[in-house]
Amino acid sequence: MANPRIWQYVWEFPVRLTHWVNFLCITAFITTGLYIGNPYMHANVSTAYTMGWMRFIHLVAAYAFVCSLAIRTYWAFMGNKYASWRVLFPFFSAQRRKDLVDALKFYAFMSKKPPYSVGHTAMAGFVYGAILLVFLSQIGTGFALLSLSSPGVIKTFMGGWLLGVLDLQTIRLWHHFMTYVIVAFVFVHLYIGWWLDTVEHNGLMGSIFGGSKFITGKEWE
Repeated sequence: MANPRIWQYVWEFPVRLTHWVNFLCITAFITTGLYIGNPYMHANVSTAYTMGWMRFIHLVAAYAFVCSLAIRTYWAFMGNKYASWRVLFPFFSAQRRKDLVDALKFYAFMSKKPPYSVGHTAMAGFVYGAILLVFLSQIGTGFALLSLSSPGVIKTFMGGWLLGVLDLQTIRLWHHFMTYVIVAFVFVHLYIGWWLDTVEHNGLMGSIFGGSKFITGKEWE
């Protein structure tokens, strides 16, 4: 008997909104951050404000990013089961642990069965939990660097306190290094998304726009 094929609403609007806000912010971070660390354009006139604009865009993106993560964190407790914070901790459930192992086998080409899942797979949830820590480290080190030239209570709370724990060069190096970790994550995220979409035929890539996925029934095998 053929598996049922239905559209199911999975990703609620706050999940999709924060996903695309994060995408825009990360794009701005990478573009402006690389320039701030190593300027690749030179001013032709004395009134040019290239570095100033780069820093301004970087700062605006930082505040937008913090707000986006705050909204997504809130929705992890108030949203549906697919947005729940529980997907970030696959070790608390025997079934999720099994799903994690099965997903690892698939990605390592040790199994031909893709990790069918309505929401995030156990592997995806684990990776998103790890990348969240990277995001938090970027926020902390970023505000620590900002607090040098623009001190304030909020900036100190957001990361300025790190200056009393780590030396400045270590904070700069960590902030720069984590940028490349995020770049690598973006490319892997896109590749796996397209790959799973072609294997599972569930409209995964399109679901982040409309919120619905094509459910085949194999998710409950």
